[in-house]
Amino acid sequence: MYPLQVVSLLCWVALAHGNNAIYVNTNTQNNKHVDEAITEWGSDWYYAICSVMGTTAIGIMAASYMKPRSERIFFYMCAAICTTASIAYYAMGSNLGWTPIDNEWVRSIAGVNGRNREIFYVRYIDWFITTPLLLLDLLLTAGLPWPSILWTIFLDLVMIITGLVGFYAVGCVAMIGIFYELAIVARANARRLGADVHRVFMICGVLTLFIWLLYPVSWGLCEGGNVITPNDEAIFYGCLDFIAKPVFSIALIIGHWKINPARLGLSIMSGEERAEQLLEKNDGPDGQTNGVQTNGGQHGNGDI
Repeated sequence: MYPLQVVSLLCWVALAHGNNAIYVNTNTQNNKHVDEAITEWGSDWYYAICSVMGTTAIGIMAASYMKPRSERIFFYMCAAICTTASIAYYAMGSNLGWTPIDNEWVRSIAGVNGRNREIFYVRYIDWFITTPLLLLDLLLTAGLPWPSILWTIFLDLVMIITGLVGFYAVGCVAMIGIFYELAIVARANARRLGADVHRVFMICGVLTLFIWLLYPVSWGLCEGGNVITPNDEAIFYGCLDFIAKPVFSIALIIGHWKINPARLGLSIMSGEERAEQLLEKNDGPDGQTNGVQTNGGQHGNGDI
């Protein structure tokens, strides 16, 4: 069967059966019903973002085969980011990976006037995996030393976990620390590596800083303050994640296309390349390698 026929068949099946995920996976978890939850429209939106994430990951992996394995580190990290996000969005579209949380702020507006709200913890699992990879992309581009990288990733994990448990102020302090490392320390280091590296870092770094500034706003309007509905939450977070992951990944891959990772201190060699390097290093005069004649004859330092 040709690929076009397969796609047509899948589309026909989808249209014929529709999206019944929220009816299969109902709004009851742990014997507790949730008042504020996504509708079929919200599920459709999550599935749409899932498709974008998955398609981007496949495209990045396909593009990686145009490079030798030793130069694919940024391809693999970006593909991992989009793959993880695709799985998370599939779970949310399927109305899975959530728990009901009682609202601290009960509104009088329809859609946010329930006693509890659907909170997708799978989103935080996604961020726990993908945001360190995003930071790795940027910090390795800037050529920062590993102690600085590990410290920044620690701050990132603090930010994610405190966001999950509701320690909003602590999460914002951790975010300020991340922004300092990116905007001050990493930017200065990237400038020393050349104009092309600095340009890639600035494009992807500024994009990341701007989008990440909006996540606390989204948190405050959604699970924090219960201001907007779960469907609106899906749109807000979906747009942010679309820019922070697929758009970021494509921009980073394009920017790195002509940059050798070895310039960034990422000298990654395959087994064959290491063997060739050792052979060249150990080659002595007259074709001898560590006392071994490569053109036949004497082996070792003495006679056999």
